[in-house]
Amino acid sequence: MTTFADTGLRHHGDAEVRGAGAGLTDLAVNVRTGTPPAWLRQRLAASLETLAAYPDGAPARHAVAVRHGLADDQVLLTAGAAEAFVLLARALPARCPVVVHPQFTEPEAALRDAGHRVRRVLLRPQDAFRLDPAAVPDAADLVVVGNPTNPTSVLHPAAGLARLAREGRTLVVDEAFVDAVPGERESLVPLLGTLPGRTVVLRSLTKTWGLAGLRVGYVLSDPETVRTLARHQPLWPVSAPALTAAEACSAPGALAEAEEAARRFARDRDHLRARLAGLREAGIGEATPCPQGPFLLVRHPRGAAVRERLRELGFAVRRGDTFPGLGTEWFRMAVRDPATSDRFAAALESALASLPDAS
Repeated sequence: MTTFADTGLRHHGDAEVRGAGAGLTDLAVNVRTGTPPAWLRQRLAASLETLAAYPDGAPARHAVAVRHGLADDQVLLTAGAAEAFVLLARALPARCPVVVHPQFTEPEAALRDAGHRVRRVLLRPQDAFRLDPAAVPDAADLVVVGNPTNPTSVLHPAAGLARLAREGRTLVVDEAFVDAVPGERESLVPLLGTLPGRTVVLRSLTKTWGLAGLRVGYVLSDPETVRTLARHQPLWPVSAPALTAAEACSAPGALAEAEEAARRFARDRDHLRARLAGLREAGIGEATPCPQGPFLLVRHPRGAAVRERLRELGFAVRRGDTFPGLGTEWFRMAVRDPATSDRFAAALESALASLPDAS
């Protein structure tokens, strides 16, 4: 049976706040509020003076490499992580690609668009959406997994992900949100070059730095994989302002700011969870007992009705049923400051109380 999650792979959180939703308090998009910071906006504005010249990616590539302790030829700069998924789908051979769901849907969409038949490994709510590496078929020669995973907020142990690496397989780990985890715990970057087969780690500057409109991310892998992917890019694939952002956000001061933001996310997430705990008797349940991302996935038996009532009360959350493995009872919310979370919790309590009696 075809479900909305099958046909809605290209539905993303920004759809919740477009058009009639533009005035809602946005808990649907996982971009840190108050970003880009003033110092980064100034760097971006200054880069406009260079627009007459073709962009030179070498300085930004070197900055990213230094930031991760890698060689320059292990870095490929991309127009956001979304471009990286397209490059992987088009450039790398895969007879049996597997995507671990629920997770960000663009990897599967890109693979399908490239003509691949995608197999899914669906993680289960009764397991708190934790991944057992043994659930991935031995035949899989390309495996895609998010860490921490959007939308579940589960942070999989790096040791478990490393068990997925093997000769003849490409392991792709989407770490778009790992810089929102204090210390970037469980990142697979330190294991690059030590695992069997091909390992590819994807990063994005969108979430922590508020650069969704700029489109900048990067691939970290072995030099041959980087060269293979680069051959499928057009000339000058990343704009000068985006290169400026990649270089600036890799500097020590920026990394310190990102670390502080990650710690603040953890505190603010704890505050939101405490507020949600008071609504358990009303049917609200969390996806995982130990969320680590800057967002939470929750369920309610009448989740779709709750979402619509929240919109009436001025809040947009992300529907869950476009993620394979989830249904209409699930919705995701971004972690915001305590004052916003307090307002949201009050609205959620009101929404739950206003649901008509299902009996």
